Amino acid sequence: MPNLITRLGLDSRLRRENIRRYALQCSLAAAVVLILLMVLDAVTQTVLIAALGASVFIAFAVPRSLHSSPRCLIGGYLAGILAGSLMATLNIAFDFSDVVTAHASMVVFGALATGLAMFLMVVTKTEHPPAAALALGLMLNEWSLLTLVVVIVGVVALSICKQLVLPILMDLL
Repeated sequence: MPNLITRLGLDSRLRRENIRRYALQCSLAAAVVLILLMVLDAVTQTVLIAALGASVFIAFAVPRSLHSSPRCLIGGYLAGILAGSLMATLNIAFDFSDVVTAHASMVVFGALATGLAMFLMVVTKTEHPPAAALALGLMLNEWSLLTLVVVIVGVVALSICKQLVLPILMDLL
């Protein structure tokens, strides 16, 4: 049977004893996303919620990975918020008036936000890839202080939820 499983391109650890754990972890991840969406989607943009969705995947698919640790989850998001909000503020400060220049500045500052977020995460050992998407999302979308608070509350809640169920989780990847 394992030969058929691997020939179908499925995870070789997908056996009867593990299928329940796979289903449990994916269900827990879905429940966390449901709660986050119910609380956060009403007050912030979906692009920022999508970054949290990617973080939920990392937290529940590879719960023992360095990138799903509370340090990386929360620290990465703080780096993303710092980079994205700084580049968005600089973009506004330059006040590009014509459409072509304004569009070009958004592209340039979006790239800078992503690069700065990556730099901050690498030097602080808080690498969490979805946080770079958050930086880009903050640069490309309007946001408020409430948006930043909601995102941080969301990632802290995600970290707490993951830590609470960590003893029953296994790395799925």
